[in-house]
Amino acid sequence: MSARLEADGLYKVFGRKPDQAVERLRQGTDREELRDAGTTAAVIDASFTVEPGEIFVVMGLSGSGKSTLLRMLNGLLEPTAGHVRFGGQDLTEIGERKLRDVRSKSISMVFQHFALFPHRSVRDNAAYGLEVQGVPRAERERRADEALALCGLAGWEKSWPDELSGGMQQRVGLARALATDADLLLMDESFSALDPLIRRDMQDQLLELQKTLKKTIVFITHDLNEAMRLGDRIAMMRDGRIVQIGTAQDILMRPANDYVASFTQDVDRSRVLTTAAVMETEVRGDEADCDCETATPETSFTDLCAISARVPHPVAVVDGDGELVGVVPTRRLVGFLGDEQAEPGTCDSPRDQGPEKVMARA
Repeated sequence: MSARLEADGLYKVFGRKPDQAVERLRQGTDREELRDAGTTAAVIDASFTVEPGEIFVVMGLSGSGKSTLLRMLNGLLEPTAGHVRFGGQDLTEIGERKLRDVRSKSISMVFQHFALFPHRSVRDNAAYGLEVQGVPRAERERRADEALALCGLAGWEKSWPDELSGGMQQRVGLARALATDADLLLMDESFSALDPLIRRDMQDQLLELQKTLKKTIVFITHDLNEAMRLGDRIAMMRDGRIVQIGTAQDILMRPANDYVASFTQDVDRSRVLTTAAVMETEVRGDEADCDCETATPETSFTDLCAISARVPHPVAVVDGDGELVGVVPTRRLVGFLGDEQAEPGTCDSPRDQGPEKVMARA
């Protein structure tokens, strides 16, 4: 079972008098003012919790502090201030020896540029973390082969890295992380070096694996579409600070500020939104016994549009017990696609009648 990860008030300052810089930041000093004095505040007061089995994506442009934040989570960088807790341990308080043990057994990293050993076979690359742990050869090869099979590389165990495509090499890197059976996976721009088609395949692979493995994952990316596709929740960073944490729909529909809104303006909403984001919820508790198609709150926006095109009235939204929990008039679909939300009741066409009339037609 994966463990919970907590970041509590993390700061990372490079340069002169970092502790004093943290105090100045806490008192409201601007990051640029510190930079003018020769001090760089890479991460400023970052706090969040990643629940067991969650994919938590940290999204930001170059220089936003996301990779520095990731390296504090496994102790590769010591925070200037703040705490990292994982599996009941404060990683900022334990000694270096114990921290190395935690990193070798409980935390694995998947890097952007594969980081494979060219003189080692695919199997030996996947088994490397187990070798560091001192696991006997037969056991580590068995576990490495199992991880490679999970990543779609069965039959390639004896190959060399240069015989593999870029996507296959990245799968070896993922298999190496999985072979150690670490509770926490830290993935730093892991798919950004791949071409778009292979990148999407790797995203699919990760989501499929997560259904079974349920690891705690922190995934770093600068690509908002990737963040929204992978993340159970997303942390948006700017200039060292986390400016918003929420689901993809939260960030798309309720951006915290103009900076976040500017990121989301070009996102294909049909790939992100579900029925829950667009339905009207005036009526609850009625039975949706109409013969027409219905949607659930989890129905994708694309599928919802298809259903709307096939029914002569607003789409009824039902829960797992078949009870009506909302409706989606056509104008809502058009409004969301057009980046605006029409007010309820502004159209009197048959397809835009209220929820009571939808049920009356059943």
